[in-house]
Amino acid sequence: MTLAPVENPYLTGNQGPADVETTAYDLEITGALPHELDGRYLRIGPNAIGDMDPVHYHPFMASGMVHGLRLRDGQAQWYRNRWVRVPSVSGQLGEVPVLGATTAAHDTANTHVIRHAGKLMAVSEAGALPVVLDEQLATVSYNDFEGKLPHGYAAHSKRDPNTGELFAVTYSAAENGGQLVVVGADGAVTGVERIEIDDKPMIHDTALTANHVVIYDLPVTFNPDAAKLGFYPYVWQQGRRSRIGLMPRYGTNADIRWFEIEPCFVYHTANAYEDGDRVVLEAFRHERVFDSAWWKPLEVAPALWRWTFDLKAGTVHSEQIDDLAGEFPRIDERRIGAEHRYSYGVALHHGEVGNLAGRGIAKHDRVAKTTQVHDFGPSRFAGEAVFIPRANDSAEDDGWLMSLVHDGERDRTDLVVLDAGTLSAEPVAVVHLPVRVPAGFHGEWFPTQD
Repeated sequence: MTLAPVENPYLTGNQGPADVETTAYDLEITGALPHELDGRYLRIGPNAIGDMDPVHYHPFMASGMVHGLRLRDGQAQWYRNRWVRVPSVSGQLGEVPVLGATTAAHDTANTHVIRHAGKLMAVSEAGALPVVLDEQLATVSYNDFEGKLPHGYAAHSKRDPNTGELFAVTYSAAENGGQLVVVGADGAVTGVERIEIDDKPMIHDTALTANHVVIYDLPVTFNPDAAKLGFYPYVWQQGRRSRIGLMPRYGTNADIRWFEIEPCFVYHTANAYEDGDRVVLEAFRHERVFDSAWWKPLEVAPALWRWTFDLKAGTVHSEQIDDLAGEFPRIDERRIGAEHRYSYGVALHHGEVGNLAGRGIAKHDRVAKTTQVHDFGPSRFAGEAVFIPRANDSAEDDGWLMSLVHDGERDRTDLVVLDAGTLSAEPVAVVHLPVRVPAGFHGEWFPTQD
């Protein structure tokens, strides 16, 4: 196992943490923000606090910080960033803890921000409990879903756009396998089903179809020796099987159909859908991760792949569908579980596979079989793009893409709004933040609720 370099790459440059919490009002805008954009854009990511050991620090285990902008009436009314007050963060800040007693597994909330049944929550994986935030990004409480979670929750969940149900595959280092957790539109857990796996794989994401939930069982697994040494404990296991399971939405472990695939890892799924007796899955495929060194979550440039599962024949066909190096795929979430035409990802900088940010935003068109890239330039680094439809009944790419883009020359970050239909050379609007937002993980748009 290779130690991190003396200068940890996740503690320097735009990977390095922000060291203060900022609140700013009436932000400067270039262009014109569409008046239809009434809500909050939130993005979360790792943000170390206090003195970090550069040999052991890894962003997947770091404290989390939420960054938010309030957009309304063509204005950017405020920006604020706040650490999520898990117990270790409260201790570092010298504050009375907001949250109750917890285990070490629950002391992380840094991967995604979701809103379900009226609760805004910062989430992580591997047994971490969701942390409820208020509209000003202050930490409120843990959410253990009335004690019905076997351990914690998941970094990624998928909401059925028709029923409002939330599906997640959860896992923990405390036990083998995982669970399928189904949460109703009212926020109550309606089902918890065991997923039997003979070790402890990292299951970062899932996918949803009309009848199935996708289960990843891939060669990144919990390594107790790495954990004892204080390193990130999930590492590549050479020679281990790779397989993908299709589990009926309301089924049991006995109903899972497993399909063996070539060794790889998947962090993020674009979408999955059913086509007669076939299930089609699209995701960014990594040839390997956490292999040459424990601190390398990206080692070989990932690309967009498609797996087609023939439920009658019991076979799977895999194919690379784009040569562009990318990650962080998103779609119009009204299409979750149904066939989509477009997906949007981060186009990675050439030669910078380990960077959490990219050179631009890519639009993948499955029908035309084309990829278009809005390139921000050599000194600008884009994060995940979120699609916002222009109206509830708009076409699949009729709307906007939002991404936080770091300007290396100014060492400041902008919220960039692009027209998803054209990905034109000029952004629709650029909101200039007074600070740098470190490279992070996932963002979301939360329209103002009635």
